[in-house]
Amino acid sequence: HVHLVESVRSSVHAGGSLRLSCAASELIVGDICMGWFRQAPGKEREGVAAIDSDGSTSYADSVKGRFTISKDNAKNTLYLQMNSLKPEDTAMYYCAARRTCVTGPLNHFLWNVWGQGTQVTVS
Repeated sequence: HVHLVESVRSSVHAGGSLRLSCAASELIVGDICMGWFRQAPGKEREGVAAIDSDGSTSYADSVKGRFTISKDNAKNTLYLQMNSLKPEDTAMYYCAARRTCVTGPLNHFLWNVWGQGTQVTVS
């Protein structure tokens, strides 16, 4: 049974940094596409960043230059380094997995494996 577990909830002041992690079981993060999504109250889930098996990455315009997605294949873990955080980054963050990100890497409808989510609050 595939399982994605995100790091515990975090809060930080505007301008600060956080690193989210997502540990995977029953799948190999190095062999598939992994991504981060977020959903704020009353808003649709949106793609934040994705990294494919070849290391290619995609980012939402709103986080380019501030967020970095990466994978540690030895630890089978996905990360999201978030810098220069803004209050509008406040949301529930989810990690996700799919076979490949050739199409629509940030389209949440195309992803089929999800973690339980972790709350990030920027004040």
